[in-house]
Amino acid sequence: MDYMSAAFWAALGSIIWVNIILSGDNAVVIALAARSLPPQQQRQAIFWGSAAAIVMRVVLTVIAVEMLKWPFLKIVGAILLVYIGVSLMLDDDDDDGDIGKDGGGMVAAIRTILVADLVMSLDNVLAVAAAAKGNVPLLVIGLALSIPLIIFGSTLLLKVMERFPIIIVAGAALLGFLAGEMFLTDPALVQRVGELPHWQVNMGGAVGAALVVALGMLLQRRHAQRKASHK
Repeated sequence: MDYMSAAFWAALGSIIWVNIILSGDNAVVIALAARSLPPQQQRQAIFWGSAAAIVMRVVLTVIAVEMLKWPFLKIVGAILLVYIGVSLMLDDDDDDGDIGKDGGGMVAAIRTILVADLVMSLDNVLAVAAAAKGNVPLLVIGLALSIPLIIFGSTLLLKVMERFPIIIVAGAALLGFLAGEMFLTDPALVQRVGELPHWQVNMGGAVGAALVVALGMLLQRRHAQRKASHK
């Protein structure tokens, strides 16, 4: 492809635009994972988490079409998202956890960002791959240029979360919603019961969101009772 041609720039713009649209949930996870860190480590976790996630997404995009055909992959991903969503609700209250503690906290935050991005990108990368039309250099350039935009979105969300903690619950609910959708669209389940209508998939997402929030609040309450009993 001619790197000075209009077709190249149009495809590049498509990749960046698609990635921005589909990365809203990733920005939520990045902000949630980094919120308990000191300010300096927040910036580092957001930068390195975003950069590493983009590199992983390039690799994932190349093999995504085949991966999405694997049975039970989405089901495992859904379970991981539920776990991550509940864990992120507990970060502020969990004094014994990794997040928020010096170097280990930043590593834990980056690990959370990478795992969540890997799971949530399974569907998203198909749209990015379609925009790239098989051109790997174009894909790499487009995703790399998306990094500053994702970092900006995560940083902005982080500041909003500090003022409005309810957004943390909303972010965890979003992960639960995505988990419910992934579970009901797994190839193994579709092969058994057929492709479900859109409203049923959305209902599954709503159940997933409610499950994450309910588990998170239950564990928060238990943790608060445990702390009170130790005083």
